[in-house]
Amino acid sequence: MPDPADTAPRAATIAVLVENEAGILARVVGLFSGRGYNIESLTVAPVDEAKRISRITIVTSGTEMVIEQIKAQLDRLVPVHKVADLTLEGPHVAREMALIKVVGRGENRLEALRLADAFRASVVDATIGSFVFELTGSSDKLDAFIALMRPLGLAEVSRTGVVAIARGPASIHS
Repeated sequence: MPDPADTAPRAATIAVLVENEAGILARVVGLFSGRGYNIESLTVAPVDEAKRISRITIVTSGTEMVIEQIKAQLDRLVPVHKVADLTLEGPHVAREMALIKVVGRGENRLEALRLADAFRASVVDATIGSFVFELTGSSDKLDAFIALMRPLGLAEVSRTGVVAIARGPASIHS
């Protein structure tokens, strides 16, 4: 009888250090799509220009067996340097940034500003009929703010996806 912990789905935040070269992101995404794994969030950016290293942060979910398969298959991709499951390796900080456009006038406009202040969102653009707010935090915080903006005139949302890093002295480079 399988262990229930192995069959229960869990979220995983996986950091991958890769050679910064054309086609690597397509290969990583192809690994997921070819096996039917879902990517909930994906971010990628260069982190070491001199060594030509980029960091990919992937948020996915699945059973323990599926997550282990994903990590093993990522680790076998060339030119992957390191794969780390930040969810299992200890405490980590995960953040996301969003730009949220709210269109409205009168009381809705004032309420949007009050809520933005409560969430520590910054106004990065303002016109007579709209605001663009910038908000950084956990995905749950962004989701809550966006839900509150819907009845006030939410027009558009652009999100970066999750970036994450281990807390303390531990490093993916170690």
